[in-house]
Amino acid sequence: MKLTDAATVIRSKNAGPLQITIDLMFEDEARFDLARQSPSLSPSNLAALYGLQQDSVQVLPFPQALAIKLVFDRKTIAGDPGDRDVYGTQQHGPLLGVEL
Repeated sequence: MKLTDAATVIRSKNAGPLQITIDLMFEDEARFDLARQSPSLSPSNLAALYGLQQDSVQVLPFPQALAIKLVFDRKTIAGDPGDRDVYGTQQHGPLLGVEL
């Protein structure tokens, strides 16, 4: 199953000038568990997908909310020259093709 079929919300935003956060929200526990246990959403696979070091990626599941928060370091500080997404709202794109 694709992440886009499992999640009802996939959105990214700033988590300060140095990090991006991506929220994944699910409508039921089965889809949440599928995503939470998927190797595709492991820190190492997400780091490879985004071209980052594995230690700069955190995967934080919140079972009470049926949500997973992904946090990773920005490659460019928000607002610096070369930053193409100052608000971090377009950083979820690489996840749209992920298979769970």
